Amino acid sequence: MKRRVPAILAASALALGAVQATAPAANAKAAGEDSLAALLTSDGNTFDKNKNDFDIVTEAALAIVGAKPESPVALLADGSTRLTVFAPTDQAFRLLAEDLTGKTIKSEKKIFEALVELAGVDTIETVLLYHVVPGKTLTSNKVLKADGARLTTAQGGKVKVDVKMKPSVSITLKDRDKNDRDPKVVLKALDLNKGNKQVAHGIDRVLRPIDL
Repeated sequence: MKRRVPAILAASALALGAVQATAPAANAKAAGEDSLAALLTSDGNTFDKNKNDFDIVTEAALAIVGAKPESPVALLADGSTRLTVFAPTDQAFRLLAEDLTGKTIKSEKKIFEALVELAGVDTIETVLLYHVVPGKTLTSNKVLKADGARLTTAQGGKVKVDVKMKPSVSITLKDRDKNDRDPKVVLKALDLNKGNKQVAHGIDRVLRPIDL
């Protein structure tokens, strides 16, 4: 999958209403409305051997919308909805599957199937919604200035941003799981879908909305 393809996740209906009610500043440059859904489906949605792209999260989004057409995940097709997505790479899901099963699973397809079997569609939906900040287009410049901020997600929980500039730049997202390593933003996968209202940043682990 092409690196510019971001992860899924969308705002809740309540958050969507709040976004639509907010008018842009008069001097603000109009953002594009290319949706994340268009990017997610731009390459055929096939599992591959590239651990740094977003095949698994794409298939998870499609599975959710297929099983639950009214899910807020479907709002990814609405490019007028402002969202910031922290998108787990395929390797991030591999690490999660290993943690939950105690087994090393190499195939992306088998990782996806194992997670669906273990968690179910409702839980996967909840986890995915924990990866989106509704109502905000947080470009990398804004994220770098957000040290210490607690971002409210579409799932309802919060994620804390920890930015360090030395000895090198790192952005860590602190989730609700106190026992596992926190995800870091992948610096080579920043600002996916840049210039639009919906943007995404790759992360190297899956955010956890509960303490596992």
